[in-house]
Amino acid sequence: MSKAHLDKVNEKLQAKFEGAILSAELLYDFPVFTVKTEQIHELLSFLKADPELNFHFLTDITGMQTADEKQLGVIYHLHNMHSNIRIRLKTFFDINKPEIDTATDLWPCANWMERETYDFFGVRFKGHPNLKRILNVDEMDIFPLRKEYPLEDQTREDKEDKMFGR
Repeated sequence: MSKAHLDKVNEKLQAKFEGAILSAELLYDFPVFTVKTEQIHELLSFLKADPELNFHFLTDITGMQTADEKQLGVIYHLHNMHSNIRIRLKTFFDINKPEIDTATDLWPCANWMERETYDFFGVRFKGHPNLKRILNVDEMDIFPLRKEYPLEDQTREDKEDKMFGR
């Protein structure tokens, strides 16, 4: 990837979605765009349909939580296989209202990825055809990859902290 790819995609996005692009940067030779949540669906649709950009392949969708624990986010990885160009889109929203539009109408494969993101982070994808847990049990009432849940079982007595570098 190059700065030229970043600039080309950024120029088209800025022209079409004025004010929706919060940042555009090249991280480790990978174009990364941070965008407003309200326009994510239209932006994804444009990136897929535009004949020059042609990001027709959705590689991945995943969730994340910011270090301050106040926001959740969704990350999209898109790929134009003909030109071998990849981009990453990030969007953030308040943890108390974790909602974003689904991408299942654009890429049917988003179904499982969005279900996994819901299952682990609690992000609700509006318009998803079957948003329910996919890997965890249905009765689970937490979202285990959120930072408010400890990584270890705090009640265990069969381990010594010195064995874990503490």
